[in-house]
Amino acid sequence: MYQLDFDKPVHIHFIGIGGISMSGLAELLLSEHFTISGSDNKESILTKQLAAAGCHIFIGQSADNISTDIKVAVYTAAIHPDNPEYARCMELGIPLLSRAELLGQVMKNYKTAIGVSGTHGKTTTTSMLSEVLMLAGTDPTISVGGMLPSIGGNVRIGHSDVFLTEACEYTNSFLSFHPTMNIILNVEEDHLDFFKDLDDIRASFKKYTELLPDDGYLIINSAIDNYPYFYENSHCHVITFGLDVADSNFSAKDFHIDDKGDYCYTLLYNNEEKCKVALKVPGEHNVLNSLAAIAAAVTLGIDMETAVKGIAAYSGVDRRFQVKGKCNGFTIIDDYAHHPAEITATLKAAAHYPHKKIWCIFQPHTYTRTKAFLPEFATALSLANHVVLAPIYSAREQDIYGVSSADIQRLILEKGTPCEYFMNFSEIEDFIRNNCHEGDVVITMGAGNILEVGEHLLG
Repeated sequence: MYQLDFDKPVHIHFIGIGGISMSGLAELLLSEHFTISGSDNKESILTKQLAAAGCHIFIGQSADNISTDIKVAVYTAAIHPDNPEYARCMELGIPLLSRAELLGQVMKNYKTAIGVSGTHGKTTTTSMLSEVLMLAGTDPTISVGGMLPSIGGNVRIGHSDVFLTEACEYTNSFLSFHPTMNIILNVEEDHLDFFKDLDDIRASFKKYTELLPDDGYLIINSAIDNYPYFYENSHCHVITFGLDVADSNFSAKDFHIDDKGDYCYTLLYNNEEKCKVALKVPGEHNVLNSLAAIAAAVTLGIDMETAVKGIAAYSGVDRRFQVKGKCNGFTIIDDYAHHPAEITATLKAAAHYPHKKIWCIFQPHTYTRTKAFLPEFATALSLANHVVLAPIYSAREQDIYGVSSADIQRLILEKGTPCEYFMNFSEIEDFIRNNCHEGDVVITMGAGNILEVGEHLLG
């Protein structure tokens, strides 16, 4: 495998540079004086920012974008060998690194390298911990899978030996990392286009834990089934968090929910009451995310008071229960939820948000996930008062699985929840304009481009 030398910056080309993680890595390496070029299928805010920072950006992917002075090219899981730039690199003998392999090499340059993993909650927990680390004056370098207002984007270039990033399990990406602290938020079935089953996923997280050095730290949710399994072959230090006080080093009690659905709770450390924690984001799932961030911060030596203040400073990240505005008197919220567990958490949080009626506009993400979780999607979405479905967002997949949003609609209707299915966004927008009333809440939901519906409604 090609090894970067940070003392000898070279020309690196990113195939798919507009992705949230790829763009962050490109910006980070640009700050280290590497020459950066990259391509993407369409222009975006991220590609414009990179171009303004000095990257050479190509819109559209072509073999002609690959120059002979490129020393290594980086690609994402969505790029296949038939991609013209990938193929051209192979032809010229230019080394190729996956995004995860590059991120792993970056992590090697930091004394403290924190990877936030889990089926759900990675971006929120990474963002919460970012706020704490910055408040504590650690001057971290951060790579987050969303746009975090306090850092002005998805990456922060620090000048210390602390690095914080999300660690995704898809295609075993995080097994290329070099962490000194792992956070495991939850381990559930997902990405079944790659993993065989839940046991396969658990085995991957176990290998991720085994990457830790003997003096490394594992922060793990005590609600995960048989959680000691993940570190039984490791000598790392283990810290637990969760709502089970008896089985968690960091836990919570005395929950209070305000009129916006935000949680306040009493923090317990080793079953001893410490202080009140007030969140500025809704949902019980964010209590767990905050506990993970506090546990990590205290383990890193940050005092508990600073950790709690940092958590209180976190007010959300783009596409995570993001209140976008009002249209004709109803509120539009956008959320990235695309797994049944995430949908359930988001809609339960919405139940505590001021509303007359909750409308969920859902765009399923990938055919394999939709087929694997059809009944679970119907059950989760039925927590809304009214569901509107868009066609499946294919992402990296072909339509060969014999499943569509109509299958979800049928199951939702069988549960007695009103549900419409429209083939395009303009029909959805017309339906929402004509049927939603003042005081209603409309949530655009999914990992694809469904947020465009809310943006069009808001003008």
